[in-house]
Amino acid sequence: MLLFFAQAAPDAAQVDMFAQVWESRGVVLLVLLVLIGMSVATWFIIGFKWWYLRRVQAQTDAFLHTYWDDKRWEVLQERAQSHGESPVSRMFLACYNELVRIRKKARATEGPISFSHEDVIANIQRMLTRTQGNEAARVERYLSFLGTVGSASPFIGLFGTVWGIMKAFAFINPNRPILETVTPHIAQALIATAIGLFAAIPAVVAYNYFVGRIKLIATEMDTFAQDFLNDISRMDIGERSS
Repeated sequence: MLLFFAQAAPDAAQVDMFAQVWESRGVVLLVLLVLIGMSVATWFIIGFKWWYLRRVQAQTDAFLHTYWDDKRWEVLQERAQSHGESPVSRMFLACYNELVRIRKKARATEGPISFSHEDVIANIQRMLTRTQGNEAARVERYLSFLGTVGSASPFIGLFGTVWGIMKAFAFINPNRPILETVTPHIAQALIATAIGLFAAIPAVVAYNYFVGRIKLIATEMDTFAQDFLNDISRMDIGERSS
């Protein structure tokens, strides 16, 4: 028995795992190609998302700093336009444009005041809610792909492994050693699970990290919306002289 393993071990050690990947055929090869594609896409999204959220956070901090230091509308509008990646800046610009539209419509209306203060606040609140929802969707873009890769890749790899092992039994030749005929096909099958985990692990880690970053941005959007409404409520935006 010991002699058999001593003779079989060198042959098994000579199996090139990567060569077996290229020699795969059928379903196993398809699974490997899908997993490799998902892994490449995952790393690309991780790099892009990290750069994007870092830029969003920097621009948001810069705009909020200006918002609390300088309440002049012209300055805030200019700063918001120069920080177009920030969800908070885009919320401000949407509300600013809505206020400009309300003012123009109020001036164009003859007779008594056409907009009550409550109507203006309600319009601004709806604009904030709509813009905040759009910005949240924009910030969360591609995040669902990472979640899908993290949850599905191990099962896709496991499917390739099971299929490959089932296929390996078809190559058993009673006239040749079992390890010699079965090992290459089992190696092809097991590499599918390895690649599945290689795609899933970074996707899960990155997903959880980005979710935490996005929650902070969402909190900043909520806080800004409340503060902006409080500032607007103390202004006579909707009034005009008759």
